[in-house]
Amino acid sequence: MPVDIAIEIVALVAVVAAGAALARRIGISAPLLLVVVGIGLSYLPFVPRVELSHEVVLVGFLPPLLYSAAIKTSLVDFSKHRRSIGLLSVGLVAFTTVGVGLVAYWLFNVGAEADGQEHLPLWAAFALGAVVAPPDAVAATAIAKKVGLPRRVVTILEGESLVNDATALVCLRTALAAAAVTPTVLEVGLDFLRAAGGGVLVGFVVAIVLAKIRKQFTDPVLDTTLSLTAPFIAYVAAENHYVHASGVLAVVVTGLILGHKAPIIQSAASRISERTNWRTIQFLLENAVFLLIGLQTRWILDDVSMSPLSAGTIALATIGVFLAVVLLRPIWVFPTTYLSRRILGRSRPGPVTWQSLAIISWAGMRGVVTLAAVFILPEATPHREVLVFIALVVTAGTLLLQGSTLPWLVRMMRLPGPDPAEDALQEAAVLQGAHKAGEEELDRIAGPDDPPEVIDLLRQRGEARALAAWERLGRPETEYETPSEAYRRLRTAMLQAEREHILKVRDDGLVADEVLQRAQIALDIEESILDRAEADDVGGQSEDLRVPPSPAGACEHLEKAPMVLTPNTPEGCEECLIDGGTWVHLRLCLGCGHVGCCDSSQGRHGSKHFSSTQHPVMRSFEPGENWRWCFVDEKLG
Repeated sequence: MPVDIAIEIVALVAVVAAGAALARRIGISAPLLLVVVGIGLSYLPFVPRVELSHEVVLVGFLPPLLYSAAIKTSLVDFSKHRRSIGLLSVGLVAFTTVGVGLVAYWLFNVGAEADGQEHLPLWAAFALGAVVAPPDAVAATAIAKKVGLPRRVVTILEGESLVNDATALVCLRTALAAAAVTPTVLEVGLDFLRAAGGGVLVGFVVAIVLAKIRKQFTDPVLDTTLSLTAPFIAYVAAENHYVHASGVLAVVVTGLILGHKAPIIQSAASRISERTNWRTIQFLLENAVFLLIGLQTRWILDDVSMSPLSAGTIALATIGVFLAVVLLRPIWVFPTTYLSRRILGRSRPGPVTWQSLAIISWAGMRGVVTLAAVFILPEATPHREVLVFIALVVTAGTLLLQGSTLPWLVRMMRLPGPDPAEDALQEAAVLQGAHKAGEEELDRIAGPDDPPEVIDLLRQRGEARALAAWERLGRPETEYETPSEAYRRLRTAMLQAEREHILKVRDDGLVADEVLQRAQIALDIEESILDRAEADDVGGQSEDLRVPPSPAGACEHLEKAPMVLTPNTPEGCEECLIDGGTWVHLRLCLGCGHVGCCDSSQGRHGSKHFSSTQHPVMRSFEPGENWRWCFVDEKLG
C-alpha cells in the first residue's frame, strides 16, 4: 500500500533525525548509535522485514554519497596525498581481497569437510574478500574531526573512501567472472585498467560537459537541479554495457572537478543553494544507511540458522575473516608506507608519523557498500547465507569495535589536531590580501562620475570583513565587545524589528505576497551571514597562536626582524594612554618597541605608526600570540 510505504519512509527519517540528535547530545558517533538502534528495532514485532537491495544501494545511495563528499574534497589536497590514497584505495583493497579470500577458503573448507558439506569455491572466497575489503570513512572521519585529528590524516581517509569502493567492486566483478572461466593475471589486470581508466575518462568528460552547461545557468534552482542529477549521469554513463567502466570512479572524478571549478562556473547563490541541499541529502543518506545496516540483523540471522554448516564452522569462519579484515590493514599500512618512502622518496607534504599510521590502520570500519555488495553474489553461490552473515558481522563489528575505541586511541597518541587560532590567523591573512586586491580593482575601475560616498561605502565593507577576522585573534577574556561583535549584536536586533514590520504589513494584506517574500529573502540572507560569523567565533582559542608558513614565499623584512622587543609602554597603546582612548587589540613594533592599537580600534595607532616611521614588521602584543606581520609585503611570519 502507498500509505504504508509513506509511513515507513517517514518513520525511517524520524528515527535517523532523532538518533543523530541524540548522538550529538550524548557525545557519541551517530553511525555507531544508529547501528545499535537498528539492531534493536529489527527484533520488534511491528517493524517490517527490511532487505537492502544491492541495486538500490549501488545506484541509489552510493553515487550521491560519493558525489556529495567529492565536491567538498579539495582537488589540491587529494593530489598532494595521491600516493597514500592510492596505496590504501587500490593496493590495500587488492591485498585484503586476496588475504581474506585465502583465509575464508581455508577455514570454510576445513569446516565443510568436517561437516560433510559442499566446499566453498575459490572464486566465492575471493568474492567475499572483495566484499569486506573497502572501509567506509564516514564513521572514521566523523570521529576524526570530532576528536581533532590532523587534517592530513582526515584527507587521506576521505580520499581512500572515495576510490576504494571502485577497486572493491572491480575485484568483485572479476571474482564472479571467474565462476565461469578462470581469468589469467593479464586478463585481470587489463579488466581493472579498463574499468579504472574508463571511469576516470567518463568522469572527466561528464564534468567538462556539465561545467559548460552550468556556466550558462544563473538561476540557483536550475543549477542545483542539474547538480542533483550529476552523480547519476556520471554513474550511468560509465556503467552502461557499451562502456562497462567503473561508475564509482566516474562519479568521484566528476565531483572532484566540479567542486574545484565551482567558484568559476557557479554564482554565489547557486553555490549556497547546492551546498545546503547536498548537506541535507548527505545527512539523510549517511545516517539512513547505518540504521538500515542494523535493521538487516534479524532476517540475516534467521537465514544463517538454516545453513547446513555446523555452528562451530560458521563461528570459526566468521571470527577468522573478521580478524583477517582487522589485522591485514596494519600489516599493509606500515610496511608499504616506509617502503614507498625508501623507493620513491618522501612525498611533498612530508612523512606520516607512526602515530598517524596507527590511527589510519585502526580506522577500518566497514559500511553499507560491504553489506550491499554481498547481495550481488548469485543465489546459487554455495553457503551464500553464511557469506551474507559474515559481511554483516564484519560491518557491524568493525563499526562497534574500532569505531568505539578510535577516540581513545586518538587521545592516547596525542596527535596535534587543527589549531582554531592558527586557522583564524590564516583566514585573517587571506582576507587581508583579498581586501587589498579588491581595493586595487576598485581604484582601477572607479571613475570620476562614481559617487564618492559609494566608493567610501565599498571600502568600508571590504575593510570590515578583514578586520572582523583579525579581531578574532585577540584575548578571549576581554571584557568588552569588538566592533564586529557589537555590529552583529545591534544588526541582529535591527533585523528582528525589520522582520516584524514585514510580517505586520503581510497580515494587513496591503502588499503583494511576492513582494514581501523578496523583502524577507533579503533579510534572511543578511541574517545567515551574521549567524555564520557567530558560529565561527564559537570554541575559543588555543593557548599558543602558532604562525603558519607563508604560502607566498620568504619575506626579507620578517627574516631580519627580531622575534620580540622590549615594549615602550607594556601597559597599553602609547597614544591611547596619552589621549585617553581605548583599544581592541595591541600591536608591538619590532623596529622601535612602540605599542599601538589595531585597525579595529578607533585610533588605529599601529598602522599610523608604520605610516610615519616605515618600520615594516609588527608583532601581536596579545597573550599567547607570537605571530608577526609585515606591512610592506603583507605576509605572516
